[in-house]
Amino acid sequence: MRVAIVGATGAVGHELLKVLEHSSLPIDELLLFASPRSAGSTLTFRDQALTVQVTPEGPIDADVVLASAGGSVSKALAPAWVAGGALVIDNSSAFRYDAGVPLVVPEVNGDAALAHQGIIANPNCTTAIAVVAVAPIHRAYGVRRMIVSTYQATSGAGAKGMDELLNETHKVLHGKEAGAEVFAHPIPFNVIPHIDAFQDNGYTKEEMKVVWETRKILGDDTLQISCTAVRIPTQRTHSEAITLDLERPATPAAVRELLAGSAGVEVRDAPEDKLYPMPLTASGKYDVEVGRIRESLVFDGGIDLFVAGDQLLKGAALNAVQIAEYLHAKGALKAKVRV
Repeated sequence: MRVAIVGATGAVGHELLKVLEHSSLPIDELLLFASPRSAGSTLTFRDQALTVQVTPEGPIDADVVLASAGGSVSKALAPAWVAGGALVIDNSSAFRYDAGVPLVVPEVNGDAALAHQGIIANPNCTTAIAVVAVAPIHRAYGVRRMIVSTYQATSGAGAKGMDELLNETHKVLHGKEAGAEVFAHPIPFNVIPHIDAFQDNGYTKEEMKVVWETRKILGDDTLQISCTAVRIPTQRTHSEAITLDLERPATPAAVRELLAGSAGVEVRDAPEDKLYPMPLTASGKYDVEVGRIRESLVFDGGIDLFVAGDQLLKGAALNAVQIAEYLHAKGALKAKVRV
């Protein structure tokens, strides 16, 4: 099977390489593409140095294209990749809200991927992490209302965001004033309740992505969701405090047991032993950590919980590869015959 990564030199592109190293996909050849600025550089995959090529304007001769070069690139070029016979799994927001494009988290709605017409969208990182924990509860108890507060790492803004945190923190620690280029304000020792553009309703687009995408993934347009998204000065892993109003009352013990048996979840919930989800422990993990599971003091029979998931993995690269692996396991993704 021939796999291509578009945007191979970015933060998500590097994680895609790492995830593919251990993937169950039968990869015979890996093609790497990026902007002209990065072309000619080399990246290592399974002990082999691969040269990064300029992303072509036309088709890519691959069975799967994992795209992570931004929405404008995907919007312009993905149709040509599909026309050339490739399945496109796109990490940008370009196609997430198209009715004919599945928005997929394999543990939650993997079957939706089977209905693709050439393109499958990867959710926003915050949404992907949340629904891994919320979907099992929704299936068992029915979620009516969902309130989310996020604590999002600088990795959500890519490699430039991560670099800005390190560089500007270094300035502050050496008595200099921090600046801001990637973020709206200096990020060291600060939290910024502003991710993406503000919308007419007072919410940011990042916050509305959680609303729109959670409803689409769970297949429930009646679900009421409110989100406040905040950037925090950590390198990677997004954390979220989630409050759920349920149709059928649940107990913390029952939810804990339910999540312990759910794919993609690691329950870390022993506060008496100081065991709970944190970026420090969730970074680099495939599973989403879930803990602080407790009875809601606002909604009768509702549940509060806290989650932490690696934004670059389950929130991006890992989920994309898992979509391809799901299709391959179902016999719905096969290598083209080449002569």
